[in-house]
Amino acid sequence: MINFKLSLFSTLAVRFWFRLFLDFILGLLVSLFIFKTFTLVVPVFGFHGIFDTETPLSEIRVYDYSKQQLKAFLENLVQDNYWFLSTQEVYDYFLSQDKKVIPPEHKKEKPIVISFDDGYKNAHDHLMEILPELEKRYNKKVKIVFFINPGFMGKEGTYHNHASCQDLREGFTQGYYDLQSHGQNHENLTKISLTKVDSELSRAQKDLKACLENLDTKGEVGNHFAYPYGAANKEVEKLTAKYYQSSYLYNSRILRPFTIKDLYRVSRLTVNRKTSLQMLQLKAGGNWF
Repeated sequence: MINFKLSLFSTLAVRFWFRLFLDFILGLLVSLFIFKTFTLVVPVFGFHGIFDTETPLSEIRVYDYSKQQLKAFLENLVQDNYWFLSTQEVYDYFLSQDKKVIPPEHKKEKPIVISFDDGYKNAHDHLMEILPELEKRYNKKVKIVFFINPGFMGKEGTYHNHASCQDLREGFTQGYYDLQSHGQNHENLTKISLTKVDSELSRAQKDLKACLENLDTKGEVGNHFAYPYGAANKEVEKLTAKYYQSSYLYNSRILRPFTIKDLYRVSRLTVNRKTSLQMLQLKAGGNWF
């Protein structure tokens, strides 16, 4: 009888500790899931023009960035196993209500977006030197998002000239460019009539898609938007939603997908010539607001 009770006690004790162990493992897995979900960040950097050591100081604007520092930054990202996202990938894998499953080859990579506004010719020229060199050295393609004003393509600008449609087609064909809309003529959408806002949005999308005709086989060009000057309000957002799946604005914050409530206010980080390489790397690691 005593042996039976001891045996029963032992069995119950084993079950108790086994159940406790399973609860611990389950709690650990849940905690890990919550940690990964709530700490996931997708830094979205916004650049403009690019200058090099030979560029006269008088031609460098405050939002331009050094070619040498940009190359070092991109090379560091490649070495640190980052995933250079297109805007469609951001939407499909991180923003959409019906999110796609992240492909196996990207699951261990850190997501990031490198974008350029206004489609400046100097940005295109320097990137077409940097990106093939990085691909040749590391066998990895760096994707760059260009937010384009189609009304300025191939034209002289106040500060910098703009890349032509042919320039953009070149970068797209080689797999380096994701081409999206920045409005037809870079208007501050909060300071013009809603009729003009609608025209800026629709014409930009139509002309950008026309530029990439016969190349955009996936239909991903011109599906996303970035507000000129980072200026938007509820009326502008509502009109933007007629034509685009998402829109980006400068608010000096890192995109944290689990907190996103408005697909037309996707966070983006401003970069200018005073932004150090160390600061870029800090923000790329998600160590920011």
